[in-house]
Amino acid sequence: MISPEKIEAIRRMMDEASVYEEDLEETFILGGGPGGQKTNKTSSVVRLAHGPSGLAVKCGETRSRETNRWLARRILAETILEREHRRKSAARQAKEKVRRQKRRRSRRQKDKMLQDKHKRSEVKAARRKISPDD
Repeated sequence: MISPEKIEAIRRMMDEASVYEEDLEETFILGGGPGGQKTNKTSSVVRLAHGPSGLAVKCGETRSRETNRWLARRILAETILEREHRRKSAARQAKEKVRRQKRRRSRRQKDKMLQDKHKRSEVKAARRKISPDD
């Protein structure tokens, strides 16, 4: 059984992820795996579908249906929060990249770049074929 404190923590996480009970479609599926005949005969696996995000998660970690219900809600909320974090992070990285591209070079960087270009120009000039006019 899950403690009331953990249930409250899961509810807070669901609020943070904007997951509301009315948006959830809950179904119960026959279990499988270790646990014997009891597990295979009872519908203790929980499948949660979240309409607004289009996500669906399945949880059958324990033999208890009630525990699996809360664990499935936690997994769903974590998945939604992680997806949102990745989206924000990608947007932040794109914004930072544009900022770096637009930034002016310092005088020292500019001088170094011009020196490198000059060296490269000399290397290329040394490769030229010698024409009969020279």
